[in-house]
Amino acid sequence: MEDMNDSNPVQPFLSSDGSLSVHAGERLGRGINSSSITTPIVNTTTYFYKNSSELIDSKEKRIECHEYTRYGSPTTMVLEEKISALEGAESTLVMASGMCASTVMLLAMVPPGGHIVTTRDCYKETRMFMESFLPKLGITVTLIDTANISGLETLVNNHKVSMLFTESPTNPYLKCVDIELVSEICHKRGTLVCIDGTVATFLNQKALALGADLVLQSATKYIGGHNDVLAGYISGSMKMISEIRILHNLLGGTLNPNAAYLLIRSMKTMHLRVKQQNSTALRMAQVLEAHPKVSRVYYPGLPSHPEHHIAKRQMTGFGGLVTFEIAGDLETTFKFVDSLKIPYIATSFGGCESFVDQPAARNWEVPQEERLKYGLKDNLVRFSFGVEDFDDLKADILQALETIPAKTSSSFLQNGAVSTKN
Repeated sequence: MEDMNDSNPVQPFLSSDGSLSVHAGERLGRGINSSSITTPIVNTTTYFYKNSSELIDSKEKRIECHEYTRYGSPTTMVLEEKISALEGAESTLVMASGMCASTVMLLAMVPPGGHIVTTRDCYKETRMFMESFLPKLGITVTLIDTANISGLETLVNNHKVSMLFTESPTNPYLKCVDIELVSEICHKRGTLVCIDGTVATFLNQKALALGADLVLQSATKYIGGHNDVLAGYISGSMKMISEIRILHNLLGGTLNPNAAYLLIRSMKTMHLRVKQQNSTALRMAQVLEAHPKVSRVYYPGLPSHPEHHIAKRQMTGFGGLVTFEIAGDLETTFKFVDSLKIPYIATSFGGCESFVDQPAARNWEVPQEERLKYGLKDNLVRFSFGVEDFDDLKADILQALETIPAKTSSSFLQNGAVSTKN
């Protein structure tokens, strides 16, 4: 079915992301016959044609008609147009989850026998799919560090690399990739660049404008923003998204129109939420970095962050995630996490509620040696800041830090954790 992400008439006179979040894809340009302010949920599995002539006109692309909800719906189309406006993309495809978006994109855009370069610091399930499933299709994967630009250049110059796929910032260490530089290096050799921008969001970073070919997000996080909907999307050129859409229609990871409605609703306040989360995270990162019971803080907004200069250049805000190391061992970190009263111990991020996550506990089934291979130290904490009051969050974190011993244990040092300030 033809991609129907046409330009929205309202977009030219809206200059800010905040206004686009509210109106793009809806006002004046919504393909649903209704005068309601909110976009209606079109709950149907299939659509009818008035006659056979209309069916043939649709098949021969003379008119645009919806046919079957697996191929899209009026509600999901509004969501796709809204995201395209904010990403600065020709087209967007929404799917049932962020993992669905990642896997379908890789299957559609990397040919059998192709080669992918990705970064070590990334979402575990994405890496598992690339390392365990894609080799069955003859697709090989090379993992490099985000800062290893010379290594990337050597790979694309000496091998046929199909795609560079990386997060920026990464999860959980919030490393930043110089998107403009890596895109320039890759494009010289015909290598596609796909950026997972879930941690940044399109409000803090415009990956396509920086040179990436494709950008994807888990819309479950900041876009949904209320921990009540699963979704993902891919944005890019009409040509690439149409190609991915063909495979998506076959695989069937369709976003339900009810979920699309929730995302449209949530995006209208997203710029307000993300602004608050950016501010709280930066201020708390500064507090944590100065605290004697925190041995290291990872946050792109801090001058101590190795890629702070990159983040300043390509981001307008640094996000609501802060990762840090407690000056202690596994048990000490358990104590800190359990002493917190505001955040939920949970694995996601980007919602209104604050979450705290200890990667060593979340990956408990993985042997410690394997966890350390990917930097998941026993004392590592990832904190997702919600929209609660900053002073309340600060007081809670400080009281939790006060419950842990002041001195680091020998086992902590033996585990190779950093015990000096940045």
